Amino acid sequence: MSLSASRDFIPQKRSLSSLLADRVVKRPKQEDGQRLQEAAIQLLNQQQDLCSLLMEAGSPNPCKVVSKENARQKEAASEGLPSAIAGSLLVCELRHRAGELGVPAVTLAVKTLLERLMEITGADEEEEEAKKRVLLTSSQRVQLGVLLQSTRELLSLGTFCSKLFWQEYWKNQKQPKLEVVHHLHSQNIITLKYILESDDGVRSWLVSELKALCGWTAPQDQPEVREVQQKVLSTVVGVLVGTGFEENQEPAAPNRRISLLCRSVLDDMLSWLLDIVAKRQTLQSGGAGAELWILMFDASLCGVSVSPEALRRFFTHSLTHTLTYKPRLTVSDAIAKQNEWSFAKASGLLTSLFRKLAVIVSVDELLRHLQQVLETHEVNWQKVLSFLSTLLVYNPDAQSSLRELLSRLLSSAFGGYDLESMITAFLLARQGALEGPGFFPSYSDWFKMSFGGTSGYQATSKKSLVFLLKFLSDLVPFDPPHYLKVHILHPPYVAVKHRSLLMEYVSLAKTRLADLKVSVADMGLYEDVSGAASAPLQPHCQALQDMEKAVSLFESTGRISATVMEASIFRRPYFLTRFLPALLTPRALPVKADARMSFIEALKKADKIPAAQYSSYTESCRRQRKQQNRTAMSSENQDDPLEVLKVQLQEFRDLVVEDSDGEVSAQLSRISHTLGTIFPDCPDEPIGQAVIKLHIDTPPLSPELHIKVVNMILRNFCQCVLDSSRANPPNKQSPWASRLVGVLLGHTHLLSDLVHRLWDLFHNQGPSLSAAHVLGLAAFVVHLHTSNSQSPLVQMIPTPQPKLVPITEALSSALVCNTQANMLFCVRLCVAAMCYGICRGDSLPQQQQQDYVPDSLYKKLLYLIPRLLPETRRTPLPGPGPGPGPEGEPREENGHGLWRSATDANSTWRESARHLWRHDVFRRLVQIPQYQLFFSDWLAAELRVQRNEDALPDPDRQEYQQWACLELYLSCPVDQGGCGGDTRTLCSHILSALMDQQLGLVRFLKCIGDNNRVSETGTCLPDILSRLQELVYEMEVTGRSKADVCDFLLELVSQRCSSDAPSISRELRLQHTLQTWNRVLLALPAVLFVTVKTEGGRTALNCDTLIEHVNQHQRKACSPAGLLPYRVTAHFLRGVLTASARCGRSSEEVNKAWSQISLCCPLLLVSTVHWWDRMSPMLLSLWYRLSDGDPLPEQLQLLADCQHWACSSEKGDLSPAPAAPPLLLAASLHQTWGGRSRDNRENRGFGATLQMVEGQHRQVLVFLLFLCVNDLLSTFLYPQEEEESCKSTREFCTDVLTVLVDSPDWLLIFRSPASEQGLYQSVTMVTVDEHTRLMPWAFYSLLLQQTAELLDRAVHCAGFLHTAVLCYISLLQLFLDGDTQTSRRSQSVCTAAIMMEVPQILSRAQQFLLRTISRASPTAVSSSQLRQLESRCAELDPEVAAALSLHLGPDSLSQVMDFL
Repeated sequence: MSLSASRDFIPQKRSLSSLLADRVVKRPKQEDGQRLQEAAIQLLNQQQDLCSLLMEAGSPNPCKVVSKENARQKEAASEGLPSAIAGSLLVCELRHRAGELGVPAVTLAVKTLLERLMEITGADEEEEEAKKRVLLTSSQRVQLGVLLQSTRELLSLGTFCSKLFWQEYWKNQKQPKLEVVHHLHSQNIITLKYILESDDGVRSWLVSELKALCGWTAPQDQPEVREVQQKVLSTVVGVLVGTGFEENQEPAAPNRRISLLCRSVLDDMLSWLLDIVAKRQTLQSGGAGAELWILMFDASLCGVSVSPEALRRFFTHSLTHTLTYKPRLTVSDAIAKQNEWSFAKASGLLTSLFRKLAVIVSVDELLRHLQQVLETHEVNWQKVLSFLSTLLVYNPDAQSSLRELLSRLLSSAFGGYDLESMITAFLLARQGALEGPGFFPSYSDWFKMSFGGTSGYQATSKKSLVFLLKFLSDLVPFDPPHYLKVHILHPPYVAVKHRSLLMEYVSLAKTRLADLKVSVADMGLYEDVSGAASAPLQPHCQALQDMEKAVSLFESTGRISATVMEASIFRRPYFLTRFLPALLTPRALPVKADARMSFIEALKKADKIPAAQYSSYTESCRRQRKQQNRTAMSSENQDDPLEVLKVQLQEFRDLVVEDSDGEVSAQLSRISHTLGTIFPDCPDEPIGQAVIKLHIDTPPLSPELHIKVVNMILRNFCQCVLDSSRANPPNKQSPWASRLVGVLLGHTHLLSDLVHRLWDLFHNQGPSLSAAHVLGLAAFVVHLHTSNSQSPLVQMIPTPQPKLVPITEALSSALVCNTQANMLFCVRLCVAAMCYGICRGDSLPQQQQQDYVPDSLYKKLLYLIPRLLPETRRTPLPGPGPGPGPEGEPREENGHGLWRSATDANSTWRESARHLWRHDVFRRLVQIPQYQLFFSDWLAAELRVQRNEDALPDPDRQEYQQWACLELYLSCPVDQGGCGGDTRTLCSHILSALMDQQLGLVRFLKCIGDNNRVSETGTCLPDILSRLQELVYEMEVTGRSKADVCDFLLELVSQRCSSDAPSISRELRLQHTLQTWNRVLLALPAVLFVTVKTEGGRTALNCDTLIEHVNQHQRKACSPAGLLPYRVTAHFLRGVLTASARCGRSSEEVNKAWSQISLCCPLLLVSTVHWWDRMSPMLLSLWYRLSDGDPLPEQLQLLADCQHWACSSEKGDLSPAPAAPPLLLAASLHQTWGGRSRDNRENRGFGATLQMVEGQHRQVLVFLLFLCVNDLLSTFLYPQEEEESCKSTREFCTDVLTVLVDSPDWLLIFRSPASEQGLYQSVTMVTVDEHTRLMPWAFYSLLLQQTAELLDRAVHCAGFLHTAVLCYISLLQLFLDGDTQTSRRSQSVCTAAIMMEVPQILSRAQQFLLRTISRASPTAVSSSQLRQLESRCAELDPEVAAALSLHLGPDSLSQVMDFL
């Protein structure tokens, strides 16, 4: 290359860049570099000056320059020529000019570059817009970049001084641009650290520049400018943090100074941010500058240049600065204003800042640091408490850590009587309670937990107690009213001897409440105040709570609670002005009276409601009913909480889709706050202690707003489940669902409406729900199950079971599997719930997996899947075992496949159920007791199925039931709900289920609102009864003796009848049990109940078990008393005759059996006589078939003869009575004459018959009198017939008594116990125990209505006085003990009638007895009898006792003897 060649290009005035580029393209050889350099320098010396040379680095078109420079720099770098040439050119020119000027080349370089920099940055200073700009323009930025590149080349060649450059730049530029400094630092020309050290004024300049840069808003159409803005800030912050918070090994004074300087800059910026927060309360109204600076608290922005330790120290320092900034509020201010500092009311800027500062530090460390700050600094309480709320809302682990912190603070407070620790603990606990029970327990719960028991902190000594009470007393002037109420209603535990100390505080707190015009009388009757309430509970709200509690107690006990009765007397102002108005709030009354209406009526009957107030209430209710359909809530208001909630739920759905975990928690806090506004009458109750009353027959009328809210929440939840499932399976999702359910659990009234709505959906609308609804509601139920430990329990009204149950168990009872439609819905819902739960708990330990699988729904599937999918029956479910699944298919090992099958639109429920059935987790769960479907549960479910609406036809149902009984449960171990291979155990389960079925089904279906579906004939009872018959037949034919089968069946019934504990309803349950058993009994072969035994080579009948069964159980359930049902009586006799056919001498064995029955089982004897006319043709026909025409056995013939004799007496034939037992003859007479009127009997010679019998068989008449008295009691206890019948029965008794009155035998039937009845002991085995207890009442009821002549004859009867006194004492004892109220028909009109007569009879009986005693001979009773009567009357009726002593005592006898 030659110099002349270069000159050819000079006239074209090309730039230096173009010139150098041309030379590069020609690619000169490396050895020509030096010669080319010298030629270029010579050329430039001739044509250019230094300023022109520097300007050559610029270009009129910056964009082209940038693109060309980038490309050519890369190419030049590969060649290694341009950079060196450019640097050499500049250095040569600088040295040349410096030599001419006589100055150092470095100084000239600094001056020249500074002039060029001023030209670049000052090019548009005159423009108005430029004065507001804090960043360079894009053109300036490009030119500056080229200039700094040249500067770096000079610096590398030792011809430039960075420090001198900055000194000149700072001196000449009043306000250097921060971006220029950023580029100087980034290009390693001069560090920001040196700039900070260079001059004291740099600090204030940097702070102002940072504020200006944060506050400047970049144009919307220039996103690259926004990036430059953030890059400048992050660079500066990185340097400040690194310099200010890095720990030096040997800290020197200069390093210490610069470290403090950097910290002060950061503190000034944080203070600027906090000042903005103080002026603006929401993120929307906050400045963009504050938001931008908050973004700088990000480890990813400044973590590249800063070590993790320095970053942690920076965040901790910033948190401390925030918590201690402007501590103007005192502790008393914090106590008074704390309710305004909840998360929902906090500034969005502040919560965003706290979230950033808490990212890289664990919760435990944050709370320990908070405790340290509180102990060593004066703090800003608003910032401290807002920080705590943010931590609780955004971090699920914060609750447990806060509990530990509070425990440490209280231990420290009571250990050293430290007042500051005490104040801190109370403020932090109250702040946590403000966020609701979803984030921290209520204040009342925390206070009771800390101080309510004997293990409380104050319970250790009197000094600790005094310390606590003194502290609480000091808080009284500042405490809001609801905290004072907590302290009063849930006071700390105090020993009895220190009770006065507590009363002093209570008096002080009540005085303060009075000063605040919060009436102590308005504190309510059953108040349960929560510290989470945002404001004191208004009196009318408290009254509503009291009203609901009073109605609840009335509903469960049937009585007005003592608290309400006391309030109506001792707290009358509150009762009249608060409680009654809340109770008598006008409403549209339901057609069927509910508990509230019944409670109002009870108060009215007790004269507790003023007549005018009640009249006004009823009139208002009528108007409310008329306006019910026209009333609508306005939705046009922009502040409508329903619209607010709708927007919040939509935002929540968007956040769930974005998977923004922290923002989800914040949004849930806002949703909870809105729900508290919509449900204002329910302050947050202690979680886990409330009880939800599920009205399943007549749900309570909820406001339309509440119904809309519930539907909106459920709809939103279903949508969130679908949206989140499209992106991830349940186990990969954030815990948004559990957190949402946790928030809902904190609002008891809302939860009650939710449960009622879910019940209605599951029970009434299930088959109509879409797949999306089923999937979402299934997931909702799963999360309710996971929250069981924190959920309120449910009381079902009316309840099929008295105990309280978890929510999921209550909802599962709504899934009635009694029809095909209900079965299909139930299996769809349960399959979806199981798939969701198993997938949600995938990869968790087995114990935690169970939290996501509701056992009640799992059992539904154990019942339904084998029933609806026959192919699954081939796979035994218990125990997963190794190997493939059913039909050789591989088993599912994870939950993803399950979830895909449940959410696949092309998949049916059958396919999903098959996937689930072979899933490993599903199969393992059956080994856990709580997930096992016991045979008794299976039977109960099968017996509820309606046969005409079953999913299975009759043959398939029979096949399924036989599989379940014989293949599944018979061989299944007992501890897994099976029968362990024992057929007797299987039969006992079936028999128990059948006996429970009738009452259980009716009660269950009525409880779940299925009154129309109750049908005994429509259930599967005949099918299950057929299974029992099959099993009993199998036991017979497989060699088991009939005695074993009979004993087994009757023993089982005996256990059932004796299992009930004594109670008012015991006899009702007993009667139901025996009625159901009789239905089963009649379906089984009659011969089973009479055993055949072999003795000495002879076969004989053994009726002992049958007799014991009748005497102990059948007797107690007879209706009417003393008479077995016809079919049962005939069945037993049929069994005796049939069993006798297996004996060698059938007729002889029947005679022996009947003789035993006549002697030991009088009830069966009397019943046989009663039904003989109807039963004899069947028995005769049976006997003739069994005996091939042999004559009737003697005992049966005797029955027929007695019946014939009694009928003959009716026709006037007074032939002698047969030689039969007296009871048999009495029963025959009773059957013949009992139903006739007195006139009819007299016309037919009844009196003559009685006289004849009395002369020959007096015992017959005594038994006959007993049977008549038994009828008399039945007519009073169970008035099922006309009044004429009752009169006829009484007259029958009088007729028999008239004949017997002179004989003392008739008195024996009224004696108690049976041992005193002599020959008539058997009468107690004829009737029910209730009649036996009422015999004293029958004695006086019958006797006092007789004529004076008959009474006089009775009084002179031997032993009458003794019997009369004993009956009177027993009658009095019955009245005092209230036994007359414990009748199994306690609600019948007749029992009430008896209770009305008892006082009258008692009075008349006492008068009659006193007259009888006064007229009685002293020898009427023996001395031992007299002592017995006196001792028994002494306490019950001293007047009668005195009369006995006066008239029959030894003194009276001696006076008579003396007189004689």
